Amino acid sequence: MNELRRSAVAPPVRHVHLGLGNFFRAHQAWYTTNAPDAAEWGIAAFTGLSTERSDALAAALSAQDGLYTLVTRAADGDRFDVVSSLARIHLVDEHAAWLGYFRDPRVQVITTTVTEAGYVRGVDGGLDVDRPEVRADVNALRTDLTAPVTTAPAKLLAGFAARRAAGAGALTMVPCDNLPGNGAAVKRVIGDLAVLVDPELVTWIAANVAYVTTMVDRITPEPTAEDIAGAEAATGVRDRAAVVTEPFSEWVICGEFAAARPRWEDAGATFTTDVEPFENRKLWMLNGAHSMLAYAGSIRGHVTVADTMRDATCLAWLDEWWDVASKHLSLPTASNDAYRAALIERFANPRIHHRLDQIAWDGSQKLPIRVLPTLRRERGAGRLPAGVTRPVAAWICHLRGSGAKVTDARAAEFLPLAAQPLPEAVRLVLKALDPELAADDELVAAILSQARELGQA
Repeated sequence: MNELRRSAVAPPVRHVHLGLGNFFRAHQAWYTTNAPDAAEWGIAAFTGLSTERSDALAAALSAQDGLYTLVTRAADGDRFDVVSSLARIHLVDEHAAWLGYFRDPRVQVITTTVTEAGYVRGVDGGLDVDRPEVRADVNALRTDLTAPVTTAPAKLLAGFAARRAAGAGALTMVPCDNLPGNGAAVKRVIGDLAVLVDPELVTWIAANVAYVTTMVDRITPEPTAEDIAGAEAATGVRDRAAVVTEPFSEWVICGEFAAARPRWEDAGATFTTDVEPFENRKLWMLNGAHSMLAYAGSIRGHVTVADTMRDATCLAWLDEWWDVASKHLSLPTASNDAYRAALIERFANPRIHHRLDQIAWDGSQKLPIRVLPTLRRERGAGRLPAGVTRPVAAWICHLRGSGAKVTDARAAEFLPLAAQPLPEAVRLVLKALDPELAADDELVAAILSQARELGQA
């Protein structure tokens, strides 16, 4: 059996990424490989979490010179492509290597995929300074700006401090997580941290770091052992780091870069002066639907998104959500209708096994940006359709033990609230999300009614 190995030298590292996971390898790394100047833009990729799984992935990729197979899985067959843009692979705790890249003037782009929770934001969108890991990082950096740290904002700030000390020049921060206005969101948490650690860094960052906002879209489930074996059988190449994804891919980028970047637009990325319409459509239509299906569908015993698309009840719930969310989109109606039709095909793809329990993670971080904006708009218009409340009701049931297992950054806060008798639980969970919503008696009653119905699904 052949092994994946480079036949030529890897491209020079000019791009650093934090969050070496499946989505990054199916999306940003894929776009870079397909850019016409890929030979100039090698990526040094760091794992997002120091876990056994990410350690094993890093080891597999290192053994394969950073190469891996991207399996693009359509309903009628698979396509196999080798992605070659990963020039160096590191564990997240290789802090000296991390700082070393920031000191290198050839590095001019930083990307991140650390999930919504990874930016350790508080309810107001700023840095959550009450988190013990944030406090620990603040104390470490105040003592030594090169000290090892654990949170994404602290790692980025430490990198910026190292770049300032090296006089290595400007660079651009490109967050790629499902946060509305993710460029501004990341700029804020890093700014909050800089004020606490070294106020002089605030001035340097303002003059040398550009933040751009992105919208990313490509369904990329966790690959199974069967996926890995199937890729090996089809290609004749042993690849322990193969990634499975869907044919659809979208990357919308907004903002000015402080230095050079790959020609991602020639690989299919869209550069725009206003990302918000694209962002809202993806967050509300795709991600909001995914969250609703993750909780309500798993309560009904389903395992994957494709499973829910064969359930008439889930399909009706999906249409109810889309009917409401689509009313608040600003892109042309024809474009939105086409996007919705494409979502039906994407969700129903029987060969993409996108697990509901994976999508269900971190609902406390996801619902405020995927569901609550539409809910607030409907309440502001005096409306309360069933489709807009069901995702919240299903999530509360999920917190109470129904359906997918709870994995949430704020589980310690929300699980005791959800464990109360259901009427109290609904109001307490809503209050923790948004006190104004919890004060809306009609809304609370509607969510309570749906939670009772879901509890018997």
